[in-house]
Amino acid sequence: MLTSSEIGIDLGTANILVYNKNKGITLNEPSVVAIDTITKKVLAVGHEAKEMIGKTPGSIVAIRPLKDGVIADYDVTTEMLKHILRKAAKKNGMAIRKPNVVVCTPSGSTSVDRRAIHDAVRNAGAKKVHLIEEPVAAALGAGLPVDEPVANVIVDIGGGSTEVAIISFGGVVACHSIRIGGDRLDEDIIQYIRKEYNVLVGERTAENIKMEIGYALVDHEKLTMEVRGRDLMTGLPKTITLSSFEIRDAIKESLLHVLEAIRATLEDSPAELSGDIVDRGVILTGGGALLNGMEEWISQEIFVPVHLAPSPLESVAIGTGQALKFIGRLQTVVK
Repeated sequence: MLTSSEIGIDLGTANILVYNKNKGITLNEPSVVAIDTITKKVLAVGHEAKEMIGKTPGSIVAIRPLKDGVIADYDVTTEMLKHILRKAAKKNGMAIRKPNVVVCTPSGSTSVDRRAIHDAVRNAGAKKVHLIEEPVAAALGAGLPVDEPVANVIVDIGGGSTEVAIISFGGVVACHSIRIGGDRLDEDIIQYIRKEYNVLVGERTAENIKMEIGYALVDHEKLTMEVRGRDLMTGLPKTITLSSFEIRDAIKESLLHVLEAIRATLEDSPAELSGDIVDRGVILTGGGALLNGMEEWISQEIFVPVHLAPSPLESVAIGTGQALKFIGRLQTVVK
């Protein structure tokens, strides 16, 4: 049976999540596409493509078509979305003719960025496309009462960007968006190891280091980890031992930019909402919120309670799904 269904998509720099109204999150794949540069053919999308990063012959490249939360390569993004929608349809056990889609956009995105996201989803096979701002989706997904006249502060630390927003009455009252997220922290780690040890490590290794021994700027017991990379002097494989203190220092500058964005947003808060913020605190969501010590560090710095969303990695996707309930009230952007 061909049916038109409604799905929510979290189009993230690091991962794409698809939310189905009846089944919850049905798909969670890395935003990576493997392409044959000679034939221009898409060879793999998602997990399979991510496995290929840094391991493929010259004619095959694994690329991330989304950069800093916006589309960097339009054609590849459209191809990736086609694959994702097909996979989602299979998982739901039905042939979706043309789904109605709610997709989130970064709050700092321009009208050109939004148009690109809208068109890419439309060209991938969607019937109607509704856009929702990412912080609103994240707040909905974290279970916050966004349509009430109380301040909800959301800090969404994604792969490509960090969005800080104060939401009240279903809209964004104040927000700051910076193009620093988990990917930047990985890059900081790669550069640090290159500079200090003359060793080159890949993106996936850097991500593992961040997840295992990466720490926000808090006191903690020292952790160490053995890492393999390529010695830039000899060109041969080399194993080095890194400490969590080193990684903390490597990512310090990027974390301070995130803190700056949080402070700037709180400073923009209308005086009437300040009381709510002190009472209710700040909610952290996105993959970056899972960095060791993140909650504790931000709480120390802004003197306001900080809470982790129930499922930080999935908050935005769940929020797009929640938004399906009031799809009629969402703006259908650019026909």
